[in-house]
Amino acid sequence: MPVAPLSHQEIEARLAELPGWSLDGDRLIRSYRLGSHFAATAMVVHIAQVQEEMDHHSDLTLGYDTVSVSVHTHSAGGAVTEKDVELARRVQDLAPGHGAR
Repeated sequence: MPVAPLSHQEIEARLAELPGWSLDGDRLIRSYRLGSHFAATAMVVHIAQVQEEMDHHSDLTLGYDTVSVSVHTHSAGGAVTEKDVELARRVQDLAPGHGAR
């Protein structure tokens, strides 16, 4: 089932509920700082597990003690959709368990 792109107003409304997330061009983005490289790596693995469950994948960048997430929906022409917002919410929910800030 195809997913519809969200309007700019819809995206802004959803971002109001996702502290630290922002719109960068056609992507939702967020960076997290963690206490160590191991903690950052564990968070990447946890995000990958969620993405597999959702069958929706973001771009993840692992730094020494950082994790950056960038997501949009390829099947919607690279636009932001409700699937992206849901993935952002799930990442936001798991981040505190990894000590991410």
